[in-house]
Amino acid sequence: MPIDKKNVISQSDKTWIINFITMGHHNLDQLDEQILELIAPNARLPFLEVARICGVSGAAIHQRIQKLINLGIIKGSVFTLEPEKLGYDTSAYIGLYLKDAEKKQEVIKKLEDIPEITECYTTTGKYDLFIKVFAKNNSSLMHLIHDKLQPLGLSRTETLIIFDELFSRQIPIKERCKNCKTKEDVYDNE
Repeated sequence: MPIDKKNVISQSDKTWIINFITMGHHNLDQLDEQILELIAPNARLPFLEVARICGVSGAAIHQRIQKLINLGIIKGSVFTLEPEKLGYDTSAYIGLYLKDAEKKQEVIKKLEDIPEITECYTTTGKYDLFIKVFAKNNSSLMHLIHDKLQPLGLSRTETLIIFDELFSRQIPIKERCKNCKTKEDVYDNE
């Protein structure tokens, strides 16, 4: 019986269907996981160094990283600024209570215009919105809350001042590649 080519699903269509069914979760192989483990803490690590540690070509690393970007697994690379060295000695999380929940999107747009706000979330719990802010000092934090946040239509706020960030990290990668070279293996063999 001849094969009807109209009913044959291509490999790329199968991949798309699998990705759609798993709702955006991607199955990473060991090389993808090792690449992510290497570049997540240091996006400036040269591709050739990543290739040497992984035991593959630089072109293979470049292709894999491009694939991870295209899949949305890697969102970009940034330089991390040290707020205290730039004069921002006070940081805080602030829970926002809106007077009118129907104006939430309007408030979010206005929050985007306040440069001291570095993060904004919708969460479960008692707050309508939860933000992270940086201020030069406690006085400028008070100014931010009273003069910039309250006029946006808030009924009240709750502020948690951050004394010290003890650690910050990326999410864990699924499983450590058992057969792949580590940085230590590469440097020990030189």
